[in-house]
Formats: sequence, structure tokens, C-alpha cells
Amino acid sequence: MTGRRRFSFPRPLRTATALAACTAAVGASLAGCGVLPGGSAGAREPITVMTFAPEETRATNMPGMPAMAQAYAKYVNEKGGIDGHELRVLTCNEHNTTAGAAACARRAVAEGAVAVVGSYSQNGRAFMAPLEAAGVPYIGGYGVSEEEFTSYLSYPVNGGQAALLAGNGRQLAEGCSRVSLVRPDTIAGDNLPVLLNTGLAEGDGRPSADVKAAEDATEYLEEAERARDEAGGRSGCVTAVLGERTANFFDSFRRLPEDDRGVRISSVLSSVDQPLIDRTGGAGGPFEGAYMTGWYPDAGDARWGVMRQVIKDHAFGDDRIDPADAGVQTTWIAYTVLEKVIEALDRDSVTPSAVSHALDTGVSVDTGGLTPALRWRFEDMLGVPGFPRIVNPNVTFQVVRDGRLVAQRPGFVNVARTMSQAPMV
Repeated sequence: MTGRRRFSFPRPLRTATALAACTAAVGASLAGCGVLPGGSAGAREPITVMTFAPEETRATNMPGMPAMAQAYAKYVNEKGGIDGHELRVLTCNEHNTTAGAAACARRAVAEGAVAVVGSYSQNGRAFMAPLEAAGVPYIGGYGVSEEEFTSYLSYPVNGGQAALLAGNGRQLAEGCSRVSLVRPDTIAGDNLPVLLNTGLAEGDGRPSADVKAAEDATEYLEEAERARDEAGGRSGCVTAVLGERTANFFDSFRRLPEDDRGVRISSVLSSVDQPLIDRTGGAGGPFEGAYMTGWYPDAGDARWGVMRQVIKDHAFGDDRIDPADAGVQTTWIAYTVLEKVIEALDRDSVTPSAVSHALDTGVSVDTGGLTPALRWRFEDMLGVPGFPRIVNPNVTFQVVRDGRLVAQRPGFVNVARTMSQAPMV
């Protein structure tokens, strides 16, 4: 439960007072008053949630996610809240550190948040432990930490980086004879070649060349040269998954001495997005013609229309929010889930346990085609070891044409089978 009631006297007295006033009105009837237990007459308690993400750090930054959460709160509160509840959004800078992630989670608990919604952190163990201890659900995380797909209180809306890598392998197998993967030289990065190679194998592609790189370097000339050499001839491809440093890698790749091999580049939409493509020259930049694997429809799809209008109406001039950013899109979908859950509960008071119980027992969320219908019952989960709580194993294949990310093929591609066959997953 969060916040305080908007009236100080007890609810039974409030209801009785309202009914008495209604009865006294000339010609009034109780049926015409509409003041009944559970009704919405300004009596429903505010709901507090939190969105956290790293900002102003040397590595990955996601300022658009808390900004989108604030815009969503303005949007729903302007139309009377969620099922009569005012939505209060706390935001927190996670700083890309374990201490920062834990501090944000503890603050969410201390300030009575009923859920953490649409957030980003690579430090899953640090933030999930305080949330689990307090029973606070984690809805629609970005999908970069293991705990998001293993914790009983996590409700993911996408298949995370695992689905992207498996899908990227499927996508590249169709047009690349050889593939080089540039990925972080970390424990988390060690899983990426396995997932990519499983996707490549499904398309009869050969395993990728594994090129390890520092995740915080400013240039990658040595790695870029090796990746291009390993990719081989004109039908070869280089895919890089280095988070925010992916841009640095492809800048180094572009600065390699020219040759006639014409190796094609690729990435996933957790590492490259439309804002980055725009910043690096659009149609004249290094990403023209690149293959991309994403979770959702391309940013120009009409299904993002409501989100775009909300940004226009409630975050005009806020340059932190780009509707083409995958973090912003994930936060929008996560808050869509929250809204559906609160409406399904239909209560004056909402608690963390009520939210998680509703999700566990079958609330189904229609996201307007941005994802398949989402539901988190046990039987809805993929159940793959390492990622058991994935309920949306779908990706989209996109390509950069004339400087814009567009669909390479229509619809979603389900990579559940690919992920289940990955030996380390």
C-alpha cells in the first residue's frame, strides 16, 4: 500500500455520510448516487511505483526510461488515474553499480512502491534481493540481467538479450556465409556466442568467430580488424553486442583501411537504435544496410501511435525521450502491464502482494500488438534453464534502409525452440 487516503475519516463513515446526503436529496435514490463500496469517488488510494535506470555514467545510460515513466504518470493522471488511483512515479539513478541498484531497490521499498516498473539494470542480484525480501514485484525490466528471468517476482515483457542473440543468429544465417561476433570479455558475455551459434545452426550457418573486447574501451581498432578478417569475403558479416560501446566499435570499424570485401555489419536493438543511427550519419553513416534484431515492431510502426501521442502531449521538449529507443518502448509496455493489472484488481487499496498475485494467477495483457498477449502463469513460461520466466520469446528482424530502421520481414519470429536448444541455456 502506498500513500495516504485523500480523506481523513474512516471509509465506513465516509460511505455512510455520502449515502445519507444522497438519500436526503430531493428525488434522489441510492441507485442514482453511485457511491457504493469499491466505487471510484475520489476514495481510492494513490499508487506509488518506481522506475530506475543508469544516467550520466561512463557506460550504458538509459535516461529515457524514467522520463517515459513520468510522462505516463501525467497521461493517466490527467484522465483520472488508473482505475481511480493517482499514479505516483519515483525515479532513481542506478549509476550502473551494484550499490546504486541496491539503493534504488531499498528506496522503492522504503517509500511504499507496489512495484518497480520498466527499469534497467545489469545488477540483478543487487536489486532483486531487497525487492524479494519485501515482496515487491519487478515488472518489465529491460532484460539484461539473469535475475529478471529467474526471480519469482520478476515479470519480463521481452526475451531479453538471450532472445536477441538467438534471433540475430537466425537472421544472419539467411544471408551471411561467415559471422564474427564482437562481445564483452565478461562472464555475461560468455553466453552470447552460444546463443548466436544456436541461431546460426538453425539456419545451417557455421559457428561464429568469437572476438572478445573490453566493455568500456573508447576504441576497438584491433578487434575491428580481427572481426573483419574472420568474417572473410563479401558475404561475411560482423555483429557487435557491446551495449553503449557498440557505437565506439563501429566507429573503429569504419576507420579501418578500405578493402573490397564489403563485409556487412549487424547488431541487436539493445546495442544499436535509431537515435544512434541518426547521430552517426543516417543513410550516409556506417549502419546503412545493417541487419538488426529487436524485440518489438520497428519505431515507425503505427502500433506505437498512442505512445508517440503521449510523448508529444506530456513530454514535449524533453530530449531524454526518443520513441525509437528500445528502453523507452520497454517502459511504455511495462506501464501498460501495470495499468491492466490495477484495473483487473479493482480495489480501493493496492499492495505489492496483490499485484504479484494477479500476475501469477493469469491477468492477460493486450499491448496493442507491440508484443503477443502477455501472461505469467507457470504454464505460460518458456521454462528454459537459465531463463525460465520468459513468456515472450519473440523477436523482429529489421534492416537500416535510407537511414531508418524498418522491418526486414513482417511479424514476429519465435525463437523459443532456438533458445531451448542452446547448450548453455
